[in-house]
Amino acid sequence: MAQHLGSAPAPMPGDPDSGQALPAVSYVMPVLNEAAHIAAAVASLTAQDYSGDFEIMLALGPSTDGTTELVEAMSAADPRVRSVENPLGTTPEGLNLAIQATSNPVVIRVDAHSALPTDYARIAVETLQRTGAANVGGVMDAVGVTPFEQAVALVYGSKFGLGGTPHHVGGQEGPAETVYLGVFRRDRLEAAGLFDEGVRRGQDWELNRRLRTMGETIWFNPALKVTYRPRSTLRQLARQFLSTGLWRGELARRNPTQNSIRYYVPPVMVLSVVVGFVLGLFGVGQAIAKNPPWLLLGLFAPLFYLGFLVFATVTVALPHGLRTALQFLVVLPCIHFCWGIGFFFGVAKLTSNIQAYTGR
Repeated sequence: MAQHLGSAPAPMPGDPDSGQALPAVSYVMPVLNEAAHIAAAVASLTAQDYSGDFEIMLALGPSTDGTTELVEAMSAADPRVRSVENPLGTTPEGLNLAIQATSNPVVIRVDAHSALPTDYARIAVETLQRTGAANVGGVMDAVGVTPFEQAVALVYGSKFGLGGTPHHVGGQEGPAETVYLGVFRRDRLEAAGLFDEGVRRGQDWELNRRLRTMGETIWFNPALKVTYRPRSTLRQLARQFLSTGLWRGELARRNPTQNSIRYYVPPVMVLSVVVGFVLGLFGVGQAIAKNPPWLLLGLFAPLFYLGFLVFATVTVALPHGLRTALQFLVVLPCIHFCWGIGFFFGVAKLTSNIQAYTGR
């Protein structure tokens, strides 16, 4: 039975009142075309200092870059690394298949682009036991290698980029709307119905919304810091954030009373800049025609955003070098505009096949 606010959480193996050893954990990870990252991601799991038993379940999509062969080699070398086929290759289906193929009382979601610090499972399980929460998580610590990836990482970790949410920039420990990845009590996760396979992006937020509706607690612990490898090209980044914006808009449309005002800032910004620029062009026409060029006032919006962009770049990126700062000048508007345009199309239901937008 799900825990409701004000009620005592059911003991989990390893809880102080359970009298049992530490609970076994199941790491679940959807994988598709991750040959460059999968070995490091799996190695971060086998290197955990958690003393309880564990298993690793990879949901393998139809990869074309040799990922499947790498996973087969890892499974042959370590029987704790197992896999299940994920024919559609999408994230929510992969997560559900991996969860259903495991049985341990704690489920730890892992992303193939992430690497867990060695104390992650230990701290996460302790937090579950201490708080009685259904799901705990922490900070997505984006780390780039190339100047472009470093610029993306700086946007992720800056209040100028993704709104300054705790799971991107850190904050105080406590109840949260959502968290990065997630470490779940299996019984609460199953009671909520697992991940919604009709939601291709933002499925973590949607699941946490259902858990909160059931009276469960989602808990943020900044000590859970996960290294994340950002997209390495502008095209990949644009696809990722266009899809993310589309699905955030779709979820905002489905749940109109459960959305923060910050979700609407990027689409309003995009609309203001575009409309202001168009009005400014008409203002130029007015000036050429020797009429009062009052429409030039529309240029205030794009000029304001340009000033914001320069200020953010000088403040956040320039200390990391000129090359990274120049990339930041491209990355920040790419994220803002792709997310904002996607959100507008999603909330207005203007996309004919939103299921095609997976962010890959």
